[in-house]
Amino acid sequence: MVDKNRILYVQTSGVDTPERLYSPFVLATVAASMNLDATIYFLGKGVTVVKRGEAEKIQMGSFPTLSEVMQRAVDVGVTLLACDQSSQLMDLDRGDYVDEVVVVGAATLNDLSLDADAILSF
Repeated sequence: MVDKNRILYVQTSGVDTPERLYSPFVLATVAASMNLDATIYFLGKGVTVVKRGEAEKIQMGSFPTLSEVMQRAVDVGVTLLACDQSSQLMDLDRGDYVDEVVVVGAATLNDLSLDADAILSF
């Protein structure tokens, strides 16, 4: 059996820059629809994007809310990971995130990067 190609999206932008938040979800959704293994890793201010209640507040132009775009990504199998150390830096607890997010350590980003066929950051 052949492994799927892997794409890693690293989201460092937070809710204070809403124009930078849609791309990783849209691209990861397309990747998963192409039968690729897509993961979004939230780092630094990026962890604020997946804080419970924040994505519902963000809507740019005629796009749906960020929450809706995020849910589409999850529905097609995109993995959402939040950095534990970034969570501490932003004073967020594990329970502050939407249910679909898994909080992981910093070493996970290194491992994901080594295993990825492509890495994009936002």
